[in-house]
Amino acid sequence: MSAPISAVPLEQAVWAALADVHDPEIPVISVVDLGVVRRVEVAPGRVRVELLPTFVGCPAVDLMRSAVEERLQGFAPDVEATVTFAEPWTSERITPEGRRRLRESGFGPPPPERPELSALDPAGSDTQPDRLLPLLPVGECPYCGSRATTLENGFGPTLCRAIYHCTACRQPFEQFKQV
Repeated sequence: MSAPISAVPLEQAVWAALADVHDPEIPVISVVDLGVVRRVEVAPGRVRVELLPTFVGCPAVDLMRSAVEERLQGFAPDVEATVTFAEPWTSERITPEGRRRLRESGFGPPPPERPELSALDPAGSDTQPDRLLPLLPVGECPYCGSRATTLENGFGPTLCRAIYHCTACRQPFEQFKQV
């Protein structure tokens, strides 16, 4: 009797292949580094990948789904990529490598997630007053690293991006929104 074949090497190979599938709108970042791959499931003769859209109605998600299925052809007779809303995609899912690639290509990665309003003491006073007032998001310039930037337009070319201007190096840039 032979030992059962492990699915782990196939799953690892699928993840490695997914790193070759790039976002159709920003081809410098893969779907893995963008954090839209929620789950990979492998079984004998079957590979299933779940994708999280960055926004409801994201125009790129169908292209990503097709690209994933095309890239994984040959891994199994049955390859399926599905879009799921089982959990929301957040900008925290972008990997450090993805953030680096975005910055190097002139896109501002989203800022790290701000802690929720949890600094209230039992008396109700806030120990960090800036958390009470909504602030305009500050983008870090991907060209010079300055935080002396201004939000020019909250609506960039897609729902997940905004347009900023760096007052230090005078470059405009797109910034991923924090979601």
